Order: sequence, then C-alpha cells, then structure tokens
Amino acid sequence: MADAFPRKWWHLNRHLRGLPLGLLASLALLTATAWALILYQTFSMDMPMGIAMRGGTEGMEGMAGMAMSGMAANGWSVAGAATFLAVWTLMMAAMMLPATAPMIFMFATAQAKRERHVAIPTWIFVAGYMLVWAAAGLLVYVSVQFGSELATSLDPPQRSRWAPLALGATLGIAGLYQFTSLKHICLSHCRSPLAFVAQYWRDGRVGALEMGLRHGVYCFGCCWALFAVLVAAGIMSVAWMLLLTLVVFIEKLLPRGRRFEGALGIALVGLGIVVSLGAIEMPWVSD
Repeated sequence: MADAFPRKWWHLNRHLRGLPLGLLASLALLTATAWALILYQTFSMDMPMGIAMRGGTEGMEGMAGMAMSGMAANGWSVAGAATFLAVWTLMMAAMMLPATAPMIFMFATAQAKRERHVAIPTWIFVAGYMLVWAAAGLLVYVSVQFGSELATSLDPPQRSRWAPLALGATLGIAGLYQFTSLKHICLSHCRSPLAFVAQYWRDGRVGALEMGLRHGVYCFGCCWALFAVLVAAGIMSVAWMLLLTLVVFIEKLLPRGRRFEGALGIALVGLGIVVSLGAIEMPWVSD
C-alpha cells in the first residue's frame, strides 16, 4: 500500500503526454472559472443564501443562520431552488475537480487506448460525476429551507443556546464518520483511479456516464460528512471552502491520506465537543 501512490502517479504521468492538450487546458480553465465565479458571487451578493430568518438576516449568528451567508433563504420556490443548485454545483466543481483530476485523466488515458475520440466521453464522465453532486444539492436545499423555518420558530436566546450544540453535533458526526467502513471503502475507490477504471470500465458514451455517476457516488460517500460541516459552518465562507478543498485533496491524493483521515476524525470530534460546550466560537463562521 505504501508504494501505491507513486505507482498511481507513474502510470498517470506516463500517459498524460498522449492526452489532448485542449482537454487538460479546459479542465484547468473550468476549475479556475468556477472559483472565480464563486468568489464573485461571495463578495458581490447582497442577500443571504442559507438558513436565515424569514424576511431578514437578523439572527444569522452561528448556527442560527447555519452561518451560510449566502444561499436561498427566501422560502420555497422553483426559482430559489434553481439558483441554489446552480451555485452549489459551481461550488462542487471548484472544490472537487482538483482532487478528481487524476481519475479524469486516468479515464481519458483508458479511453485513448480504445478510441480516437477522447474529449467527448471524458466530459460525459465529468458530467455524470457532477450530476451526483447536483442531486446532493437538492438535499442541501431542502435542509436549508427546513432549517430556516426552525430558526425562525426560535427566539434569540433559544437560538444562542441551540446553535453551538447543533454545530458541535455536526462536527462530531463528521469526525466519527471518518472511522466507518463506508468512509474507508469510498475513499479507497477515490484514491485508486487505475483500479477503479479497471474494475468499472464501460464502453461508449452511456458507459462513460455510468462510470461518472458511479465515481460521483463513491466521492459523495467519501465526503458528504465534511460538506455537512460546510453547510453548518458557512456554505459561502471562502475560508471553509478553501480548507475543505485542501482536506479533500490531501485525503484523496497524498501518500499519507489514510493517516490524515484518522487524525482529521479525532480533530473534528474534539472540536465538536469544545464547540458544543461553548468553550470557543467556531472560526470563520459567516465569513
């Protein structure tokens, strides 16, 4: 297992030269564009987009507003859901594509060995992957709306009392999930692009979509608890976005990602206990 990472990158680097330059450049451009749009949205929006008090932004302290200074707090609506999903999917592209790049390149390499046409099946694979995260956005949207209604039903003292408990519980659950078999299984698939492609390869464009969906499901299974922390601490918090992007990158790509996985779980559980007790305020909330 110790040399799995070097072998993975050796196989990847050996074939990268054969990939179309446009594919590599377009993936980098897509990631950079997603980050640019998210930063623009974050610093230019004039309305909250998260769990907030109906009719205003008062009470956005800590978990009372889920600290999500930014996503759809104006009640249930098709337009609101569409806006939320668009921003959420853009965020996932910005945060997840860097860590998913080796899998995308490995798919493109395998595709190049079978057919001359590489770009279209590869982007279908990416689209399938992103469809999973878009679907997850629907669950987040529903959670945000119910959370907004719950926050509205509480008076300020109650919100102040329950906010750290809710946020601490989210951190604790995320930390404990790091030690589950499901986390290990999903992370193993994400850390082994060559094995994933060998095991789940499907020919054709439908096959590319199926593979993208499957990889997206594994990726969601690996990262959902970490993103629950993002939802609780600040969907549009740039600091939390950057931190979790780095965390996901380390877990999936670096040689000691499995050790980091356990250390992160302990840190999250500890932080959750401290936050629940009100000993510290959560950093970067409502940035």
